[in-house]
Amino acid sequence: MTGWKSHFLKKLLLFTVLLASLALGGCSSAEAQKYIESAADQAASAAWDYAKEAVKGQLNDLGNSMGNGGSTGSSQNTSDVTPSTGTLKVHFIDVGQGDSILIQDGSHSMLIDAGENNQGKTVTAYLNRQGISSLDYVIGTHPHSDHIGGLDDVLRSFEVKNVILPPVEHTTATFEDVLDAVADKGLTITKPVPGDTYELGQSHFTILGPAGNYGDELNDWSVGIRLTDGNHSFVMCGDAEQEAEQDMVNSGLTLSADVLKAGHHGSRTSSSPDFLKAVSPSWAVISCGKGNSYGHPHKETLEKYSKAGIQVLRTDELGTIIASSSPEALSWSHADASGKEKPIDLAQ
Repeated sequence: MTGWKSHFLKKLLLFTVLLASLALGGCSSAEAQKYIESAADQAASAAWDYAKEAVKGQLNDLGNSMGNGGSTGSSQNTSDVTPSTGTLKVHFIDVGQGDSILIQDGSHSMLIDAGENNQGKTVTAYLNRQGISSLDYVIGTHPHSDHIGGLDDVLRSFEVKNVILPPVEHTTATFEDVLDAVADKGLTITKPVPGDTYELGQSHFTILGPAGNYGDELNDWSVGIRLTDGNHSFVMCGDAEQEAEQDMVNSGLTLSADVLKAGHHGSRTSSSPDFLKAVSPSWAVISCGKGNSYGHPHKETLEKYSKAGIQVLRTDELGTIIASSSPEALSWSHADASGKEKPIDLAQ
């Protein structure tokens, strides 16, 4: 039995004894009801406190063991994955100025981020339209609200088998909401260890980052992955900026990919020259909000992509963007708010 559950049961037992004593003492029904409600509130509060502390303890344990292994991933090299005969679909969900990525391989699914707090329902509705009832993995790349804001809605709405979060905390109500949801579902947190590989249907993804200790630089703590089905590959690294990108380049892990999810919404602080050269994508997907106050994507980033011959697809222009990988080709479509899909004319 987990520690918080044990403490909760002890508290509940004490409250039960208290109620019995009150009953034997001949208190009125109104007084008894008052004590019952108070005891129930205290028991619930105690349970949440213990649950949340247990989840925070998990994050602390992960942080203390950075670089020491301890995850459940395998060491398979995803560059040698046998090509899949099925179709891998990667949905870059339009959540405005934020990130949310749904990955499907057959009956297996995973979600990376869920936009701001007000996008939780958008993401859950989109997953429901795809017929999803469970998620093999949920990754919160880093604690900023435009990435994890809607994750508590997702965690509470679907069966979730594994949660991957970086070993760093943030003192915001949004972050606390995610911890509450993790605790409520009785989930444990998996540490992202660079090089660890996980299966998703016939596909695999390898953890690329965080590959260092970045102190208070939350963007650089972003969980980065390289996903492949053996036919095509995708690199997606949250808001990782130049220092974190360089650490991934220096790690020696395979970074080459057909598609790059542009770091930090196309900001000039990401897509550094060495990283872009190592990934060498044919396409870059930028997730950003129309007319956002940050000016994303930055002109410098778009110029780098253009000079490298990388074709850019943007959620602020196309809405939700969907990549479908099969042995024959990598095809692109986009969906409006109602979910209606149509092919993207890449010649434009």
